[in-house]
Amino acid sequence: MKENITPHVAEPANLSIQCQTNPPQRILVVDDDFETREIGSSMLRHSGFEVDAAGDGAIAWQALNTDHYDLLITDYKMPRMSGVELIMKLHAVHMTLPVIMASATLPRDQFTRHPWLKPAAMLLQPCTVADLLGTVNQVLWATEVARERIAPTPIQESPAARQWFVNLMILLHSPVFR
Repeated sequence: MKENITPHVAEPANLSIQCQTNPPQRILVVDDDFETREIGSSMLRHSGFEVDAAGDGAIAWQALNTDHYDLLITDYKMPRMSGVELIMKLHAVHMTLPVIMASATLPRDQFTRHPWLKPAAMLLQPCTVADLLGTVNQVLWATEVARERIAPTPIQESPAARQWFVNLMILLHSPVFR
């Protein structure tokens, strides 16, 4: 059902506000309301993001299993699979993807009962362009900062460390250790 996903369309370079040295971040927008989905997707494209759109959680789940995304923006109430059910599937397969729930009705009670399902951010719809873009940038920035904190520090090889390793290998292969 890949045909149900609206692929991103390249925008003119002068419309992008993202840094041109990094590849555009990919966002999947999921909403059963066509106008809401297309307006949100268009705003994000004009801000320099690559955007795919899906009309419900089931179509989004297929997209998430075939493509890479940096962020998921989902509605709550949708046919076939709700936004919360989509988040549950992400957790079930240990797919680490930041989620923004943007909906006219937010399931705060479900997130209180199941705090591990709580998305990175929630937006009450309708929202302004500034609210959407501000939340997207904030979540992506926080995700990048978190990745940098847990990324291993590269080991700097020094001539002394290399010599120590060579000596250790010589020693371990000597007749004394056989």
